[in-house]
Amino acid sequence: MLITDEFEVDHPIDKVWEFFDDIPGVAKCLPGTQLNEEIGPDEYAGGVVIGLGPVKLQFSGQAKILERNLDEHSLKIDAAGAEKKGRGQAQMLVDANLTQTSGGTKVGVAMDLNLSGAAAQYGRGLVSDVTAVLLKDFAVNAEARMDAIAAGLNPDDATATATGTSGFAIGIQAVKMALARVFRRFFLPYSPEAVGG
Repeated sequence: MLITDEFEVDHPIDKVWEFFDDIPGVAKCLPGTQLNEEIGPDEYAGGVVIGLGPVKLQFSGQAKILERNLDEHSLKIDAAGAEKKGRGQAQMLVDANLTQTSGGTKVGVAMDLNLSGAAAQYGRGLVSDVTAVLLKDFAVNAEARMDAIAAGLNPDDATATATGTSGFAIGIQAVKMALARVFRRFFLPYSPEAVGG
């Protein structure tokens, strides 16, 4: 499943590119993610914890930079892992690209996510909504870390997640997104404006 997002940060493209060169630091911006072991050139090991209400999935795995293009300011990262309790596997290919704007830098992210085993039972829509919430938190955290770095502060003290890392908070946001989608699908076509009355 392909999930895309973009956001803008108030920093010049060379500083944002430098930030994205620190993969463990970038990983800290995604709630529940840690890549704390360097196992080779541009290759890291760690884990991801995703909570959704009472359900918590804990993946351990590796991430490797496949491509780094300075001229185009783009990165391609391959990540894969297995759920620690044997409830499935996940593989993700991430493409990130930076574009200079008049106010800073636009960051585009495309995630091609594949789940297998029991982890896939939660459904495409729910997984997509949870991932969208995590990407929004990633954007908030990334800008907070870049602000801290620019100010000469410790970025680990500055990360401020938008929704929080708890499964409950992420679940509530995902449910809101699902309800909004249902509302648009079933109710908006019948509004007086839509039927000309």
